[in-house]
Amino acid sequence: MTRIIERHRVAALLGVALLVLPIAASSLVGTRPAQAAAAQGSGTALAQGSFAAIVSADKPAVVTITTTLKAENASADGISPFGGTSPFDQQFRDFFGERQMPMPEQRPSGKAEALGSGFILTGDGYIVTNNHVIDKASTIRVTLDDGTELPAKLVGADPKSDLAVLKIDSGKSLATIAWGESDKLRAGDPILAIGNPFGIGTTVTAGIVSARGRDLHSGPYDDFIQIDAPINHGNSGGPLVGADGTVVGINTAIYSPNGGSVGVGFAIPSDQAQRVVARLMKDGSIEHGFIGVQIQPVTSDVADAIGLAKPAGALVAKVDEGTPAAAAGIRSGDVITMLDGKAVNSPRELSRIVADLAPGTKEGVTVWRDGSDKNLSITIGSNDDGDRQVLADAGGKSGETAQRVPTIGVQLGDLTADMRQSLGLPKGESGAVVEGVNPDKPAAEMGLQPGDVILSVNQKPVTSAREAKAAVAEAGKAGRKAVLLLVQRQDEQSFVTVPFAAG
Repeated sequence: MTRIIERHRVAALLGVALLVLPIAASSLVGTRPAQAAAAQGSGTALAQGSFAAIVSADKPAVVTITTTLKAENASADGISPFGGTSPFDQQFRDFFGERQMPMPEQRPSGKAEALGSGFILTGDGYIVTNNHVIDKASTIRVTLDDGTELPAKLVGADPKSDLAVLKIDSGKSLATIAWGESDKLRAGDPILAIGNPFGIGTTVTAGIVSARGRDLHSGPYDDFIQIDAPINHGNSGGPLVGADGTVVGINTAIYSPNGGSVGVGFAIPSDQAQRVVARLMKDGSIEHGFIGVQIQPVTSDVADAIGLAKPAGALVAKVDEGTPAAAAGIRSGDVITMLDGKAVNSPRELSRIVADLAPGTKEGVTVWRDGSDKNLSITIGSNDDGDRQVLADAGGKSGETAQRVPTIGVQLGDLTADMRQSLGLPKGESGAVVEGVNPDKPAAEMGLQPGDVILSVNQKPVTSAREAKAAVAEAGKAGRKAVLLLVQRQDEQSFVTVPFAAG
């Protein structure tokens, strides 16, 4: 029996069963001589038209991981391995109802077993796998390639990156696989996936890198490698191997409309995993960095409105009080373009950079503000409570303020005490309130609504309708194609770019 864990039809490759049953099936091993022959490097096994040398070297280091779960953790409506707060929990539950997948049977003791894969990283028995393979486990057992079964202890796990490290003691030096360089992978490069699908035994499948940088919306640090090598339930935690036989990824999930492989699989890049695994081996846990901002993408319209040369960086929609970002002097309206000496091209990239930084370290941060770069210093905070994190805020769409502004199509008014009370705003809030929106003008198209409060125009705070109107007019005279508004709607703040209309 298998249990399929799913998020928006992206399923974790964790098999759940009463027993691991042998299944009569045709071989899942696929080889592609033509593709292998095209691989670069005449000295590699792939260049010689065979995967045999790589498989012979790597297969002894691939293990099967079996965990015992308590019954309450093994029910079909149980906790998703990607976190109970996942936005796809409903789809996860619906998946079982729609497809009527078999439930994991229970032992008389009220327990069930989960099946996954892993690989040995060091000769003394450190093993890498997915967090969801061992999550909620009461016992963990590892089966080596030669059939030896050993108890394993959990060294450390990180749910946010879905990685875990185990340790076994075999009394001898074990076969290992070395880390490779996933950053060098290109779409079209050949790869091998090794693991134990459905519990039938260690299996090798071949394919290519289909795409890089896939975001499965499972967390703020998604950067998956997409592959077409067949992987199925039980493959979770197994290595994705490159043409030189090194680990370039960790097989983690599949996109599946039917529960089986359809040639769309996902792996955690080794360059990302290696850093996390090293910290888990050293400390047993990991604290992700935290700076305390809500961020949005920088679109072409936003870049034009604030004078950026290209649409890149992370636009700060809000800075939370008492956070490292606030202490560093980062403001709402800033565009973060560099952190820790690394260029920030998108909100997701900023999330990953912050996550990799150790709490307590002091780093340089560059922001675009008022038409020029500003260099600041920030002390990274801790995100160990699992709730606070740099997140790409979807952002509501907001509007403009109080007298008629024909070029964007709003009527603006001053924010009075009565309005503050009716809108539920703080006493000290200032800005311009949107009193009306012309349905045929750009402001309406961008989602502005009566009751929205404009707090700034093109990164400059406004305290009245007059100031807001003047700032919009100034942007028009400067030749801007749009204005960037910071809008408050109830408890949320977000930036919205409103293009100018003719006339």
